[in-house]
Amino acid sequence: MKLHQLQALVAVAEGGGIRAAARRLGVSQAAVTRALRELEEEQGLALLVRHTGGARLTPAGKILLPHATQIASQLQKAQADLASLRGETPSRLCVGVTPWLGQTVLASTVQAFRQALPKVQLEVYEGLLAVSLPLLRNGLMHLALGPAAPLPPQEFVHMPLARYRMKVLAVHEHPRCSARSLAELLEDDWVINFSQSSQAPLMHQLFERHGLHIDPGRIVCAQSSAMLSSLITDAGMLGYSPEPMMLCPPLQGRVRALTLEQPLEESEASVIHLRDQPLDSAAQCFVQCLQDTLKACNRSHREAQRQLARMLSLQF
Repeated sequence: MKLHQLQALVAVAEGGGIRAAARRLGVSQAAVTRALRELEEEQGLALLVRHTGGARLTPAGKILLPHATQIASQLQKAQADLASLRGETPSRLCVGVTPWLGQTVLASTVQAFRQALPKVQLEVYEGLLAVSLPLLRNGLMHLALGPAAPLPPQEFVHMPLARYRMKVLAVHEHPRCSARSLAELLEDDWVINFSQSSQAPLMHQLFERHGLHIDPGRIVCAQSSAMLSSLITDAGMLGYSPEPMMLCPPLQGRVRALTLEQPLEESEASVIHLRDQPLDSAAQCFVQCLQDTLKACNRSHREAQRQLARMLSLQF
């Protein structure tokens, strides 16, 4: 197996076809096709199934893919480490950003970062952890900005940025706007973001520790902030969300946080990266730009930024 063959396999898996893989790698479609055919012939196995819309991996291709991804990632890291020793600035930075940060301070952060390092290619994901963690693990993402719990400490390092309150949100006209207890909300439909592993702790945190039980059928899991917001504003569901999301369209001005007798959890946004992959100079610059932006919120001329400052307790 040769490196360019494995890179071609990874690019096809990520792009969904030969054409997209060629664009990602900056080579011709013929070069990608040739590399994959050589790899299939060497292994005596079909790795791809071609179809009119592109290509997908066969079972053999799916077995090989994580190994190919790890090898390509390790080579990229080695090249970056050697470039750092030569005093060179990394050429690329990939960041996962939790939605409320992405819709409040990302623009100013990116502007400052672009001014500081204009030649670094920046790639930004809406970084719900379900999206960010696999990309961090395979080396395609350099850092994520989001809640650090629950993350295995032997695998990830996190540097706290800010603490904020979690809130139960409802549109202004919701019939439960005057509710004062979670017990009054058990017959309503909810929309919450959670991963499969975090569902049980979240249900305990929100309901069970208060001696309450909600029918799981009442809860919709939304894996994007846009869907979560839409289900709150357009479907009239109750949402469990970071308080800063109230400053983000389409929730801004359309929802209120319920005043409940049960205490709700605080959460913490952190800079997260793999323990064995320290932040390079570009990542450190991005974090510094973000910290400067957060600190500047309380003296901003924009009311929304000052509101954000009042919702946050900075941890740096």
